[in-house]
Amino acid sequence: MKKRIGIFGGTFNPIHLGHVKACLEVQKVFELDKILFIPSYIPPHKGSSDVAAPSHRMKMVELAVASYPQFVPSPIEIEAKGKSYSILTLSKLKERYTNAWIFFILGVDAFLEIDSWRDYENVLEQCRFIVISRPGYHLKDAEYILGGKYKKWIHQLSAQMEISEEMFKQYKIFLLTISALDLASHEVRKRIRNKKSIAGCVAESVEAYIIKNELYQ
Repeated sequence: MKKRIGIFGGTFNPIHLGHVKACLEVQKVFELDKILFIPSYIPPHKGSSDVAAPSHRMKMVELAVASYPQFVPSPIEIEAKGKSYSILTLSKLKERYTNAWIFFILGVDAFLEIDSWRDYENVLEQCRFIVISRPGYHLKDAEYILGGKYKKWIHQLSAQMEISEEMFKQYKIFLLTISALDLASHEVRKRIRNKKSIAGCVAESVEAYIIKNELYQ
């Protein structure tokens, strides 16, 4: 049986408990062997003025997932020292995990903008997607991206549904409603700037690191 590898990328500026909780739910439903947490080096779609240095963001990811053996912090994009495009990362990971199902995990808000990704058609061809619900967005809208071009590949999951390899052969895009925290990194940064507590928003170790290194002041 093939291994099941999740890819969870992002700026992680900073990584928060919403990220971790979402991946715990996804990992349980899909029985993933591991999820790689991949901080981007230079995010292609974001300005860099409020983005902490890659070394800081990498360290915070390491701290946040330290208690979860199935979560693996990966410096693959930071070490590449370039703009972080999914197609490049995926090519490297497919060489590393030659006999595995690879799943991109992302929020529906990000998936709805997939036509802005470099070589997105090739990305969709080469792996599976787990598209998770996000407050303020309709998961169903994912079926209509690119005019419904990929609707036949999309499968809405229910909580009772058993996941099988046959499903991975039939579908490429799985829609999953989760109960993760309604939290965003920009809200965490805003709380820090306003000198408000971020307890309960990030792991205690991440909070201590932010304070020690005076990030997002």
